[in-house]
Amino acid sequence: MLQAIGLTSTPRRDRPPEVDDLTFEARPGLITALLGAPGSGKTMALRLMLELEPGRGVTYFRGRPLHKVAHPPREVGTLLGDVPGHPARTVRGQLRLMCAVAGVPAARAEEMLHVVGLDGLGDQRLGTLSVGMDRRLGLAAALLGGPHTLLLDEPAEGLSPRENGWLYGLLRGHAQHGGTVLCTFADPKEAARVADRVVTIDGGRLVADQDATEFARTRLRPRVAVATPHAARLGALVSREARAARRSVEVVAEDGNHLSVYGATCAEVGETAFRHGVLVHRLTEETGDTGPTAPPPCPTPPPGHDASPPLASDPQSQSQSQSPGSFANPGSYPSPSQDPRPCPAPASTSRAAAAATAPAPHPRPPIAPALPRTPLRPLRYELRRLLGVRTTYLLVGAVLVASVALAVVLGRAGHTTLPHLAVAWPGLLPLPPAAIGAGVLGALAFGEEYRYPALAADRGTVPRRLGLLLAKLAVSAVTALLLAVLTVALDAQALRLVYGGDLVRIPPDWPSLAASWAGLTVGCAWAGLLAAGIFRATAAGLAAVLAVPVAVVPLVQKALSAPQARSVAGLPARLRDVAWLRWPHMLDNGLAAALHLLARPQGAALALSLSVLLCAYVVTGLRGRARW
Repeated sequence: MLQAIGLTSTPRRDRPPEVDDLTFEARPGLITALLGAPGSGKTMALRLMLELEPGRGVTYFRGRPLHKVAHPPREVGTLLGDVPGHPARTVRGQLRLMCAVAGVPAARAEEMLHVVGLDGLGDQRLGTLSVGMDRRLGLAAALLGGPHTLLLDEPAEGLSPRENGWLYGLLRGHAQHGGTVLCTFADPKEAARVADRVVTIDGGRLVADQDATEFARTRLRPRVAVATPHAARLGALVSREARAARRSVEVVAEDGNHLSVYGATCAEVGETAFRHGVLVHRLTEETGDTGPTAPPPCPTPPPGHDASPPLASDPQSQSQSQSPGSFANPGSYPSPSQDPRPCPAPASTSRAAAAATAPAPHPRPPIAPALPRTPLRPLRYELRRLLGVRTTYLLVGAVLVASVALAVVLGRAGHTTLPHLAVAWPGLLPLPPAAIGAGVLGALAFGEEYRYPALAADRGTVPRRLGLLLAKLAVSAVTALLLAVLTVALDAQALRLVYGGDLVRIPPDWPSLAASWAGLTVGCAWAGLLAAGIFRATAAGLAAVLAVPVAVVPLVQKALSAPQARSVAGLPARLRDVAWLRWPHMLDNGLAAALHLLARPQGAALALSLSVLLCAYVVTGLRGRARW
């Protein structure tokens, strides 16, 4: 069961809150509709339930708030708008990425593709999907973890009638297997047709919480829709003849040349127009909406009086009317002579007519086995995010081509040193192409999370938990090292091919140069990653990478060139003297090499920048909703 208690959003700029003290519940086994006009606070209410927006109140999912649920994808599945995936990612790749988030096997993606009818579209790009296919994919992502509760924000928006029937059949099957379904609706007739219970809100406040039959009888009324260029005249004629015949008829003037006539039939309105020579363009019987008003109070019956409406004399009908969970036929409306908004019938009357028009329920998808919560979950997610789009491959290819071209040009000039020649680093560029590419890949690691938030689909902002950060740091470091190795290898082969083997020789201090090159590429990747995570934009990550050689290195050079600067020579030996543990002498050599790198202006500037970015990242909050 879902229980929302006192949901109130935080008001903005002296405006009233979008949701104000909203309390209701959605029961298992039923489809509950959250009904309201656009701007009434439906979406904000869902976001408050999922703890995506600041505010007051609490929502219990089977007795526990969401932040205390051990495995949220198994408890709640959500569909809020379009699928937040990269347009270049495939449907299958997106679902496998979400499998890593939900902690279920990757094979679950194929099962859900079959459940939602996307078997043949697994290799389709997200950017090419139609509205209907996008909704199916969003529902597949919501069902990946086998959740008990589904929260869907207008899931049928933009769908065809056939797709609507399929969608509501699937939701009905989920509810019939004991699940809880809460959907938002803007159309009251659709809500009455699909839902078992309707919660109506207006201006962020609760207006009514009714059974679907009660809702249909108190809010939906049959009417005759009329379109005529003489709307005022025809309205007056219909009202005058109704008063003369002592019939209860209400004429409402709509916008333009339209009328809504309550309590009359098409034949009666058409005959009136014909007798008086009034031109009519449209005459249709339909169900009208009286607006989000609270249902009138029912008079209290005297003691011993049965308030239930008379039922059919057929014993079978009477036995059906007493079945649990059934309600009255929403197609039965009061006659024109009765009060147009009578007191609702109890929910214990027959539901046979409504069930006849409802979509057929679909079988519930099989429950997915949960994977153990291990450090490999965020690592698996990050690898699928990196390798699931063409951007990574195109960027790496562009970096390698640019590096080879620059190396060949610099080799032709003849005045570039071998270390700079091997990494294609001309003096005019602040960084070599490989370092810039590693920084861009690092910036995309967090920048794409905010632009195409796969993790934020049902948990708000991008999770900034330690496990996800470490996974991104590890994957970006390995990617940067691979890019550095490929760059040096391809540049050396290109120089050897163009200019011969005399130009490319292994220098005697190659371990130090290799460590410096690896530290530069990894440092650039981490700088871009942390800056993009702090400022939530890929451009900010790239700006931070370029700011290190442009702005930070000159400051460090000025500080290190001061005459009063002291040396740290002999630090490894002093550390060995004061340490409790004894480490091998090889570590002394490694520590000395690291200190040697940090003593250079570039190394010191990069280390200082990474320290500042990491502190800023921690200050902005290592918090999130994902449980890795």
